Amino acid sequence: MNGPSLLRTAALLGAGLLGAGLLSAGATSATDRPNIIFFATDDLNDWVGPLKSPIRAKTPNLDRLAARGVTFQNAQACGSFCAPARSALFTGRHPATTGAYTTQVYFRDHPELRPLQVALQQGGYQTFGTGKLFHHPAGYVDLRGWTEFHTRTAAQRQSGWPVDSWRQGAPLPTPVPFSAFTRQMRADADKTFLEYAPLPNAVEKDMADTQQTAWAIDVLQRAHPSPFFLALGLYAPHFPNYAPQKYFDLYPLDEIKLPPLKDGDTDDLPPAIKKFYDHRKATIHDKLDELGLMKEVLRAYLASISYADAMLGRVLDTLEASPERDNTIIIFWSDQGYHHGEKGQWGKHTLWERTANIPFIWAGPGIARQASVNATVSSIDLYPTLVELCGLAPDAGLEGQSLAATLRQPALAQDRNVLLCDINAGSYAIVNSQWRFIHYADGTEELYDVVKDPNEWDNLAPLEQYRAVRDELRQSAPRQFVPPGPETKNLRLVTEGESFHWVARAAAPKKKAKSTP
Repeated sequence: MNGPSLLRTAALLGAGLLGAGLLSAGATSATDRPNIIFFATDDLNDWVGPLKSPIRAKTPNLDRLAARGVTFQNAQACGSFCAPARSALFTGRHPATTGAYTTQVYFRDHPELRPLQVALQQGGYQTFGTGKLFHHPAGYVDLRGWTEFHTRTAAQRQSGWPVDSWRQGAPLPTPVPFSAFTRQMRADADKTFLEYAPLPNAVEKDMADTQQTAWAIDVLQRAHPSPFFLALGLYAPHFPNYAPQKYFDLYPLDEIKLPPLKDGDTDDLPPAIKKFYDHRKATIHDKLDELGLMKEVLRAYLASISYADAMLGRVLDTLEASPERDNTIIIFWSDQGYHHGEKGQWGKHTLWERTANIPFIWAGPGIARQASVNATVSSIDLYPTLVELCGLAPDAGLEGQSLAATLRQPALAQDRNVLLCDINAGSYAIVNSQWRFIHYADGTEELYDVVKDPNEWDNLAPLEQYRAVRDELRQSAPRQFVPPGPETKNLRLVTEGESFHWVARAAAPKKKAKSTP
């Protein structure tokens, strides 16, 4: 037994954890409780080496991780954009249960829920977090349950703990915005959307994701008397796609292929949905086409994926040189995917495959190697899986399923229906390895046979012969959707030193007027 493992056993004995029944039946000693590294990315779709997309970024470190573990080919997000997907992951509950469909703050609305990091800390784990694990604006980091939660600057801790990946001294291009699309088409809108630029290679060390990766590496290099949970959240490849020049150089423009697009793809959609997505196509996709910028935008996204992959490589290298190498599970995850022209869309906020399909890769002790699983799973499954693997106290309210048995014996995986909630209560998708069924709150529907129609071009919902399929999939939806909680636009963030809380706008205390000298 190595030194850290001896220290860990002594610490658990001293705390009474080994004799207190906190270890699961399968974890009989401290060394049986694996460390966990949770590596989170933002807006990363299935364009990575281990998945089966026809467009793939160069991801040698993800390939390396997949060779050590299990890759879920049909993993689905549990929210259609960042905030609800992350709330669902940390609570183990869908938006239909928590009301966190959009920008709601789950720990304000449901302080009684035990988030993942608290469950791990209560189970004897040291917990370390940094980067974009929760939604990135101020007021979203759930500060409960962390041994340490790291920020790059002290100012972040005094202002509600925003991620601030492109503020607080992070390197920026000249000019800002840099991309022609952002300069010409987004003058009065979000200037980070489809914004991109190559940065000098020399500034990579100063980028927020690089610095937060360096902090995670420092944590890995410490002695750990207790098992640890280390969560590293990258902002990449979320826009703005700023990445060092060397990652752009991996993707010559003349080698980039655009995703396929079908003329009239929206003609068989429900009228309200068709109107919405036709408008979005006209204002983004068609303008990019006019400007001839599609390949440039794709190159920037691919470059940002390769940059994120390089950060993963640094973590893997450090772990392999660590005494904890053989007792650490690594989980690679993205909150949701991203459209880059598929179905005429650029972005997320859809219930289609490009938003929903995510990288979800596990490797470590007790996990099969070089395995690929086609059975459908959801990122909501992460929490119950860690409950089983880490011997945590059970939580009857968790809505996913443990994947522990699948990780041990991937060949025995069974397909199932999984839920993806939309931003509107009552809108959702039910997904399995053959079907994607979409139901909107107004009662309209879509249905795709994703085996025969992987591009989701042919909506089968209006066809009578598929009524039984629709009815069967609809049975997997929640019986009720709780009303949405208050969005942050209707709240005010109150900071007090390094703590914060949200109040209704009408109840927010007025700021004192500053005195003039």
